[in-house]
Amino acid sequence: MNAAPINITETAAQRINALLENAPKGTQGLRLNIKATGCSGNSYKMEYIGAGEDVSADERFESSGAALYIPKTYSWMLFGMSVDYTQDDLGNARFIFTNPNETGRCGCGESFHVERPDKE
Repeated sequence: MNAAPINITETAAQRINALLENAPKGTQGLRLNIKATGCSGNSYKMEYIGAGEDVSADERFESSGAALYIPKTYSWMLFGMSVDYTQDDLGNARFIFTNPNETGRCGCGESFHVERPDKE
């Protein structure tokens, strides 16, 4: 377990734990993944980790009583990120990802990009 380079708010933690309570049988956890998509390049994707699925390529981050798995391949993109959850008066709900590493977003806000820091 790593010291919280990914912050999960209490609201997000409650939602993550509720999702896991109602998850398909054998679910090991939730993974925050990066999906190549959109005009800016990437989007965030939450997904269940199935029974028996290998998590050795993931890092496990805990904050506010909940845990997320993040593929090690993407952890450099997400270091310092905050994960929150919101629901409006009409019942529309979503996770909110505030990532200080984003270097740009598309006009509609659905995709983002991060430039890899130069290796010296």
